[in-house]
Amino acid sequence: MLEAYRQHVAERAALGIPALPLSASQTAALIELIKAPPSGEEAFLLDLLTHRVPPGVDDAAKVKASFLSAVAHGDVTVSLISREKATELLGTMVGGYNVKPLIDLLDDAKVGPVAAAGLKKTLLMFDYFHDVAEKAKAGNALAQGVVQSWADAEWFTSRPEVAKSITVTVFKVSGETNTDDLSPAPDAWSRPDIPLHALAMLKNARAGITPEEDGKRGPIAFIEDLKKKGHLVAYVGDVVGTGSSRKSATNSVIWHTGEDIPFVPNKRFGGVTLGGKIAPIFFNTQEDSGALPIEVDVSAFEMGDVIDILPYDGRIVKAGQTVATFKLKSDVLFDEVRAGGRINLIIGRSLTARAREFMKLPASTVFRLPQSPASSTKGFSLAQKMVGRACGLPEGQGVRPGTYCEPHMTSVGSQDTTGPMTRDELKDLACLGFSADLVMQSFCHTAAYPKAVDVKMHHELPAFISSRGGVALRPGDGVIHSWLNRMVLPDTVGTGGDSHTRFPQRRAQRSRLHGETEQGARDRIPQEQHRALEKHDR
Repeated sequence: MLEAYRQHVAERAALGIPALPLSASQTAALIELIKAPPSGEEAFLLDLLTHRVPPGVDDAAKVKASFLSAVAHGDVTVSLISREKATELLGTMVGGYNVKPLIDLLDDAKVGPVAAAGLKKTLLMFDYFHDVAEKAKAGNALAQGVVQSWADAEWFTSRPEVAKSITVTVFKVSGETNTDDLSPAPDAWSRPDIPLHALAMLKNARAGITPEEDGKRGPIAFIEDLKKKGHLVAYVGDVVGTGSSRKSATNSVIWHTGEDIPFVPNKRFGGVTLGGKIAPIFFNTQEDSGALPIEVDVSAFEMGDVIDILPYDGRIVKAGQTVATFKLKSDVLFDEVRAGGRINLIIGRSLTARAREFMKLPASTVFRLPQSPASSTKGFSLAQKMVGRACGLPEGQGVRPGTYCEPHMTSVGSQDTTGPMTRDELKDLACLGFSADLVMQSFCHTAAYPKAVDVKMHHELPAFISSRGGVALRPGDGVIHSWLNRMVLPDTVGTGGDSHTRFPQRRAQRSRLHGETEQGARDRIPQEQHRALEKHDR
C-alpha cells in the first residue's frame, strides 16, 4: 500500500499538486499498518491518518472514525495512538461519523475532557445536538460545558479576527475574467479534483497572461513565483466571475490564493479577490469559501505589486500611499471570513442559537447583524412574495432586495457536471439525509458520449443521492430542466446546482417583468434560435 501510495505522490508531484485523499480501502490498509507498523514508518503512517483522510461522511471517514472510536474506548490497543490521541483525532473530523463516538466518550473520566474539547469546535451536529442536551440535562458536567461553549460561540471567538491590514501580492488579469477562464468547460471531468482542475485556470493565452502550455496548463509556476514574495496572492481583475456560476471557478481561484484547511485534504479557504466589478453569484460563492471579495477600482494595481488592504478603513495602500478606496458590501463579511466561510457562519450561528434557547439565554450579541434595506411603501412582486412565503412571513408579505434571509427550499436540482462536486460538498457538510422535499440528480450532459470518468460517476452517484432520500435519474432519462419544469410547485422556492437549472416560475416572471407573455417572448426569437431552443427542451 505504501509503495503504491508513494508512487502516486510522485506522479502528482510532477504535476505540482498533492496526492488525492485516501480512499476507504486505502484507509483500511493504513489502519492495518498502524496496528503493526513497519520500522521507520511510524510518523508517516500517523501523518497519513491525521491529514490525508477526508472528513465528514466520506466512506474513508467512516473507516477512520470507526477505528479511532475503538481505540478511544479502549476496545483496540495500538502502540502509535493512545486513547487520548484517538479522541483528539476524532475531534478534528468536522462532523458526521465522529460525532456519536465523541458524545459517548463524554461519560469516560479519562478521555471525556478531550472529547468535550473536540465537540466544542464541531458545528455539524444536526440532530445530535439533542444527545448532548440530554446528557447536560442529566447532569453530565462535560456535556454542560459543551452546550455552554456553543452558547458562547467559542467555535467562532477562538478563531482570529480579520486582520486590520492584509498584505498581498497582486496577480492581475486585465479585462473580463469569466468562469470559463477559471474553470474551462472541456476540463469539467476534473472539477471534483480541485488541485488538478486548478491547473487549467487561465490555460488560454490572453493579454498579460502566458500559460505554461497554451490550452492545457495555466501560469501555475508564475503564480508560485509571486508567492515567494512571502505573501498570499490576490486575484485582481477589472471584471471577475461573469458567465456560468461555477463553484469550481471559485475552487480554482482559492486553490491558488487561499490557505489549507486543517485536517481537510486538498481544500483551501480564504484569500482575497479584488475586482472593479465582481459578478454577484461568483461573489456569493467566494463568501461561502471564506474569501474576502472586494469591489474596488483596480486601475492603480500592476502585476506583482505588493499592496496592503485595510478592510476596516476601506483603503488599499501601495508604497505608503492610498491608491484606492472601497466600501464592503456588508460588515457581515468580516464574520464570514473569520468563521471560515458563510456556510460555516450560518450553521454555527444556528448552533449557538439552539444552545442559547436550550439554556434560556437571550440571543447572542457576538455576531454582526445584516443591515436591512430602507423601508418602502411599495408593494411586493410575485417573486418577493414567494421568497417571503418560503421564509415563513405572513401571507402577502415579501422580501425586499438586499434583505438577509434563509428561505426553505422545497426542490433542489443537480446535473452531472456539477453532481460530483455537490456530492463532495455534502460529504464535507456531514449530510446523511436531505431536508428538501425533492432533490433530483440528472445525467443529461454525459449520457450520449460518456468518458471513462463519466461511466464511473453514472455507477456511483445515483446510490449516493438515493441513499439520502433524493431521486436519481439515469442516463437517457432527459435533461434536468424538463424534469424540474414537471415537478416543481409554482408557489415555492427551489435552487439548482448550476446556472442552467432553471425553474418555470423564474422564466415566467422574467417575461412578465418585460410586460409580455412566455409565448410572446418566444415569438420574438429568430426562427433558427427558436428551433435550437425546442431541440434543447426536448
